[in-house]
Amino acid sequence: MEQQNMMRQSAWRQMTAPELWMGLFALALTLSLTMAEHMDQRPALQTSPVLHRHKREWLWNNLYVEEERPTYFQYYLGKLKSTKSGDRTHYVIEGEGANTIFKVDEKGDIFVTERLDREVKSKYHLSAKLVDTSNKLVEKVEDFVILVTDINDNDPVFTKSFNASIKERSKRGTKVIEVTATDADDPTTANGELDYKLLEGGDFFNIDSTTGIITTKYENLDRETQSSYVVVVQAQDLRGIKQGGTATTSVSIAVSDINDNIATFTKSSYVFRVKEDMKRGQRIDTMVLEDRDEIQNKDPIFTIAPSSDIFEMERSQIKDGNLMLKKGLDYETKSSYTFFVHVRENHLQSPADNKDNPLIKAQVTIQVLDVDEQPEFSKSIYNFNVIEEMMVNNIGVVSARDPDQANKAIRYSIEDKDSPIGINPITGQLFTVRKLDRELVANHMFQVKAKEEPNGLESFVNVNILVIDINDNKPELSIEEIFVCENDMAGTVIGTISATDKDDHLPAFSFTLVKPNGNFSVIDNNDNTSNIVLKHGGFSLEDSRDYVIEIGISDGGRPPMSSITSLPIKVCRCDNKRIHTQCKAAQLKMGVSVHALIVILVCILTILVIVILIAMRKRHQKDALVTLGKSEIHEQLVTYDEEGGGEMDTNGYDVSILTSARNDGSMSMRQGPSLYAMVKKPPTACKGDMAVMIEVKKDEADHDRDEIPYDTLHIYGYEGPESLAGSLSSLDSSSTGSNLDYDFLNDWGPRFRTLAELYGVDGSEGSDSPY
Repeated sequence: MEQQNMMRQSAWRQMTAPELWMGLFALALTLSLTMAEHMDQRPALQTSPVLHRHKREWLWNNLYVEEERPTYFQYYLGKLKSTKSGDRTHYVIEGEGANTIFKVDEKGDIFVTERLDREVKSKYHLSAKLVDTSNKLVEKVEDFVILVTDINDNDPVFTKSFNASIKERSKRGTKVIEVTATDADDPTTANGELDYKLLEGGDFFNIDSTTGIITTKYENLDRETQSSYVVVVQAQDLRGIKQGGTATTSVSIAVSDINDNIATFTKSSYVFRVKEDMKRGQRIDTMVLEDRDEIQNKDPIFTIAPSSDIFEMERSQIKDGNLMLKKGLDYETKSSYTFFVHVRENHLQSPADNKDNPLIKAQVTIQVLDVDEQPEFSKSIYNFNVIEEMMVNNIGVVSARDPDQANKAIRYSIEDKDSPIGINPITGQLFTVRKLDRELVANHMFQVKAKEEPNGLESFVNVNILVIDINDNKPELSIEEIFVCENDMAGTVIGTISATDKDDHLPAFSFTLVKPNGNFSVIDNNDNTSNIVLKHGGFSLEDSRDYVIEIGISDGGRPPMSSITSLPIKVCRCDNKRIHTQCKAAQLKMGVSVHALIVILVCILTILVIVILIAMRKRHQKDALVTLGKSEIHEQLVTYDEEGGGEMDTNGYDVSILTSARNDGSMSMRQGPSLYAMVKKPPTACKGDMAVMIEVKKDEADHDRDEIPYDTLHIYGYEGPESLAGSLSSLDSSSTGSNLDYDFLNDWGPRFRTLAELYGVDGSEGSDSPY
């Protein structure tokens, strides 16, 4: 009711305002001028103030015509006048629309023949001239303009849609958006002047009637109450009078959010149950916040009271509170925790919408749940030292315990079966399984497993064994090329020697000659090197002697270790800069022990015996194949699976090629008894006794060294030439040279006539068959 009274008072003030009466007066004046202009067009044109005398004789300059005037017939526009016009002169016009839209008669009267549109063209530029009957120019050309006057024939138009946004709680009069419409009519007249007003949305917004700027009317815009508004704007020409044309458009106004609501907890207390084996850094749970603002304006800050080094609060992606585990829990130490979590916001717009009793504090209770935990070692890593080349029974102890209340027994083991370190499964005491060598492995790393008994959880720990070095390696001579020149004199240093040692200690090498030498001496440089010095000169390449010295080296360790190395020295021919050009290599005499010689000889003899056996076996196999007859070889080497000569699909090979081996004179049988005649026939007593015959054949095959080892026992191994059964092979079954008679095939009837023809039997000759 109060709002309606306010609107009525505002309307009354607008009606009584002086601006309203001034507008009405201007409107009445415009209408009166327009009516006077239309009363009489011709006098208006003739008495126009612009029709005055120029320096020339023309008495006009500009003409006016109203747009959209009907042209059923041409109508009079104006008149051209000149002081030089007479009966023998006439007017001519040229330019835009001349003689088409605009026409002139001899007296200078101008007529309009077409409907004009100011929005298409608002002025026409023409020129007039006065000529006589011979078209001779009487008066110089004069330019003039025909102006098209405007009428209100176009309505306003909104050329685009309008969308805007305004922050909630914005101050009164804050600009929201500027809406504009266009009118094709003349903007310098009332026809093109627009007036804006709100048809809808005036309860919350105002609009400037001239500029179209929309502003807020109050400060109570609340996005949480209403997030958007639609405002209807009307634009009207003729300065807003009733007869003016109108256009309307809708403006969408979105209310954007600000942080004007306090983030609060959804409940006053939380209880969380957490297993004691939860890893550090994991999320326990999420404490959801309630905030009516949009997420970009949700800016909570969490604090824990009293301060805790076990728990912490982190903000989630949607800006709720994640309760995180900062430090490991132990049920046996403490089974529950209680604390408070507070929430506040920065950049909060005051006063907040929910300022009355917001829930910004919550009590949190953590109940720790007991779980079966794996054994815990007393250290995260164990380091021990062991002296090399020694068996140690007590390197150290690895200890673990069951952190649970059950306190189960622990058993220890080493997973690496090849580890040189062992462990007592009950006490965790470490010991060496074999001696350690620092020069092979200086540091042994392995894992010890602790497992609850009988079948509980297990855990692992790394153990590092550092091997302590002792002096157990002999020094080794670092041999360089040492030579003596023919022109070297006594006292010449022919080379410098040094040594290396695998042991890890400061070197203190000393060098000596094992045997006195009349040619060379060794002088210590006190820097772990020694010089080899000549005692005399006069060495020659022609000398056949070899020079070898034995160097003794001591490393100075505890206990000291020493070695002896033979060093050959070459004799060379050198230039003045002691660069050798020709040398004679020294012969280094090396001794080989008797045991080494025996091993070498045994190896050589073994290789010779193996080679001889292989050669003999190959020769034996070759001889066995040579003893076979040519026909037997042909029988055994047919390894492909082809059809016989009597089949229809015999195009894959030629039988004559297979039989050519037997018919070839170069491969004919040797003179003498045949293979069948030479072999021992089974006794006649075996006739009819198949079992005895097979046993005899088997025995003969087993004791025949020259026979090819068949996969199966061939009972018909003796069949072939001169046997009672004859040969079963098809290699010698061709009709050429065959002594076999196949005439009996003709007696078998017409069905076997084709077979008889294949074997060369002529059924028409000498046959008594009735068929």
